[in-house]
Amino acid sequence: MAKVAFIGLGVMGYPMAGYLKSRGGHEVTVYNRTSAKAEKWAGEHGGTHAATPAAAAEGADFIFACVGNDDDLRSVTTGPDGAFHGMKRGAIFIDNTTASAEVARELYAAAKEKGCGFLDAPVSGGQAGAENGALTVMVGGDADIYETARPAIECFAKMVGHMGPAGAGQLTKMVNQICIAGLVQGLSEAIHFAKKADLDVAKVIDVISKGAAQSWQMENRWQTMRDDTFNFGFAVDWMRKDLGICLKTANETGARLPVTALVDQFYAEVQAMGGNRWDTSSLIARLQNADK
Repeated sequence: MAKVAFIGLGVMGYPMAGYLKSRGGHEVTVYNRTSAKAEKWAGEHGGTHAATPAAAAEGADFIFACVGNDDDLRSVTTGPDGAFHGMKRGAIFIDNTTASAEVARELYAAAKEKGCGFLDAPVSGGQAGAENGALTVMVGGDADIYETARPAIECFAKMVGHMGPAGAGQLTKMVNQICIAGLVQGLSEAIHFAKKADLDVAKVIDVISKGAAQSWQMENRWQTMRDDTFNFGFAVDWMRKDLGICLKTANETGARLPVTALVDQFYAEVQAMGGNRWDTSSLIARLQNADK
């Protein structure tokens, strides 16, 4: 059992912190910007809550964070009441935020100066994966720090992989999001086409999902896409944030992402339709909206 802090109790962080307590048996202290949510978590799981990230990190062996973006991450780490001010020497900070590789390298260096470890460890699997303790975690950082932290990370994961030095976890998550963007657009067009051709979508998916077209998106999203239900999973606003990171990094590295850039603009159209909080499968809505 270790002493653990968790910073950020959103739709992902709330259940992730819970698995560190229930599955890992760790002593968990949580921090959330809205203190009522931290109090609720502590009441449900038997942990404690702190008033600041620095206070949550005091004495902790592992400090996890799952916040919104680079600026949020800097605020809860190196900001005035950030966790880095409370960490003891030898503690390991594990960042589960989807952020830039740049901020990962920046915070890795800052942690090292304090005699602490830092891992960029973004997750994939969405809200359902977090709630089921079955996330995929892609990790960047020093190999020895990774091995020390891996048992704690595994509390909420089905797959944990060390991808390379600091920033490699975030770069791998970008690859993940690039894949998803193209897959969801392809599935949207396929279901839209099937409807227009007066096919039974359920029968079509039942057949083609057993062949080369199969994907996680197809297996888990076809029915809600067919039924125009977009209230499950990862929000469009967050996907655009992630794709923005992908496109910025591609520009810096010289990678060409024509499909990703196009799908990013399609998501902008979904936002213009009022779909900011719809899940990412709502790409199909812009195709159907064109018929109106």
